[in-house]
Amino acid sequence: MTARRSIIPPLIFGIITTAILIGLGIWQLQRLEWKNAMLAEIQAGIEAAPVALPDPVGPAMKYLPVIVSGTTTGEEILVLSGTKESGGGYNVISGFVTDDGRRILLDRGFIDQDHRRDPRPATALRVAGNLHWPQDKGSATPEPDLDAGIWFARDVPAMARMLKTQPVLVVAAEVQGDAQGVAPIPVAIEGIPNSHLSYAVQWFLFAATCAGMTAWFIWRIRQRTY
Repeated sequence: MTARRSIIPPLIFGIITTAILIGLGIWQLQRLEWKNAMLAEIQAGIEAAPVALPDPVGPAMKYLPVIVSGTTTGEEILVLSGTKESGGGYNVISGFVTDDGRRILLDRGFIDQDHRRDPRPATALRVAGNLHWPQDKGSATPEPDLDAGIWFARDVPAMARMLKTQPVLVVAAEVQGDAQGVAPIPVAIEGIPNSHLSYAVQWFLFAATCAGMTAWFIWRIRQRTY
């Protein structure tokens, strides 16, 4: 009787803790289902038929496909970037004046290190792309190196102040006109974090470990008792 009573507290604790850990794993699987549905909705929005640039424009329109026609200003910001194919380089963020006179930001795409200093004077473009307010800047992101002309994250309000435009960014997907060697990098959902499956696996592993340790601990108690 003494032995049975001695294993009850660790057994109850182990069962409750294991159940909580399994519940957290199930919750992460539910979050995964929700995230996948959200990403599918975003992807559908990205791939929808483009529309004329709305007026006014706000962050609630993030990923909206648009078509803009106008002229770059010749003023630009280079944001440190890179691609698997070309390695390190920069995203070219240009000031852009639409045909109806609106000054916005245009993320024209990627250039490699060798073409950073190539001249890119004002040029007429017709661009299909997506409105975007990227969350590139984190607490550890350095401030722009204005002397070197390099930024380390796309910060729409700050870039708009620098280039004297509205805080509106269109990320180019297709460009008609002289692209001046800049390769578009369309908006994609691949950059949106989705780690819920790995979190679920971790919680289930913790649950299995807890169950195993509880069984081992009870076995040790019974070994010492008998």
